[in-house]
Amino acid sequence: MSIFPTRILVATDGSEEAKLALTTGADLAKSTNSELHIAYVFPTAVGRPFPNPILARPADEMEHELEEAMGQAQSFLDREVEQVKGEGAEVADTHLVRGQPDRELVHISEEIDAGLIVMGSRGLGGMRRVLMGSVSDSVVRHAHCPVLVVRH
Repeated sequence: MSIFPTRILVATDGSEEAKLALTTGADLAKSTNSELHIAYVFPTAVGRPFPNPILARPADEMEHELEEAMGQAQSFLDREVEQVKGEGAEVADTHLVRGQPDRELVHISEEIDAGLIVMGSRGLGGMRRVLMGSVSDSVVRHAHCPVLVVRH
């Protein structure tokens, strides 16, 4: 049994911290001969208890916008994979999902039986963290495996 993870999940969102996490995860995967998985969670809006008739648009228009946004998210994820491959690392799989980023990252990590999650942290100030919450804090609290939080 090895102390090194067999699967590493890297969370990306395009931020500078996520780019550092991507590089760190790729380096770890190469040096430990681990599978590398890259995930992007397309955040969903907070649901309302009832529709707003003033802001409501036809369902097919909203569905088209969502499909377009998911296509752009897939393009972003593909670019991230190309960057990692350019650094000489192999990517075993990518994961593009919609939802609440912290919950979805924990779910993906459980689904693939990740041995390590690597993610960036923007380092929000104390008050903003209290009001908004922190994705990395939540993942650290709920993940079934170790989480490496990378900062500049």
